[in-house]
Amino acid sequence: MEKMTRRDFLKAAGTAAVGVAAYNLEGVRNVFAAGEGSVKVSANGGAGSRAKVYFSKNINADTLIKLYDMINEGIYGKVAIKLHTGEPHGPNILPREMVKAFQAHVPNSNIVETNALYEGGRDTTEKHRATIALNGWNFCPVDIMDENGTAVLPVKNGKWFTEMHVGKNLLNYDSLFVLTHFKGHVQGGFGGIDKNIGIGCADGRIGKAMIHTTPGSTNQWDIAKEEFMERMTESSKAVVDHFGKNIAFVNVMRNMSVSCDCEGTAAEPVVTPNVGILASLDILAIDQASVDLIYAMKESDRKALVTRMETRHGLRQLTYMKELGMGNDKYKLIDIDNGDKEITLEEAVKDVVPFKAE
Repeated sequence: MEKMTRRDFLKAAGTAAVGVAAYNLEGVRNVFAAGEGSVKVSANGGAGSRAKVYFSKNINADTLIKLYDMINEGIYGKVAIKLHTGEPHGPNILPREMVKAFQAHVPNSNIVETNALYEGGRDTTEKHRATIALNGWNFCPVDIMDENGTAVLPVKNGKWFTEMHVGKNLLNYDSLFVLTHFKGHVQGGFGGIDKNIGIGCADGRIGKAMIHTTPGSTNQWDIAKEEFMERMTESSKAVVDHFGKNIAFVNVMRNMSVSCDCEGTAAEPVVTPNVGILASLDILAIDQASVDLIYAMKESDRKALVTRMETRHGLRQLTYMKELGMGNDKYKLIDIDNGDKEITLEEAVKDVVPFKAE
């Protein structure tokens, strides 16, 4: 299999997306065939228990710390903070000063990452460390978890896998705190918690290839749409099951380009308003709520990101997490800015303002 560069991957994925815009409805079936991953499912109505998703419109270190303190009941011992450190000079990655203050608040913690599959600024440990320093993440140790090889975690009840290869050093941690920049994704439609773990903990040689590439294929990125979402989610499930109750999740809905942080300076301009920070102990509930908040915006604000999610069939991430029993798609959205009051999606986004770069 010939290794594809990041530029080639983005070009190939972009060509497929252009095809959707250029074809009529009949042609769309030939590019991104209709499937459940392209259709928004309303999940939060009806009876049954609901998970708690905490929400604040304020995106800063104090709020992040407050949210962490509300969901850290299972966090103990040596703590891995999983986030995306980005390609060189990435314009939308999480603010380093915010993360620095947060990491200092979490005892015995450090950032964790894995090497990339594609050729770029992070496909070798040496290049990855240089990029980490360039992007300002050297305020604490950053563990490139596959630097010393891989470990194998079981995948329970998977369709595609019985095991997943992750960075070996993941096994050195007692707890995992998943700190995610929620945004679009060139292949996954959106990048939330599921993507941050499923791709981000898989090692850069075996695990990521298991998700992206059909064995024997000459196309490194030939797996897409529902199958890609399912493979990624099974990888995520392996990590979630490994940590059990010793895992917690945050989505930061800020600088939400349709592009992933893996696209670096090639990322599409941000047009979606910032929303806030969400926190939960339920992986499905927090990703479901984040997607629902995008759909709750007015058409002009949500169009770009919704189009990216639907054309890539990214919503399959949510329905497959539910099928695998990973969490609850019903939730209470709790506003910590107003006395922990339960609020509607519409109330949460009613005051969003057009995006303006900082």
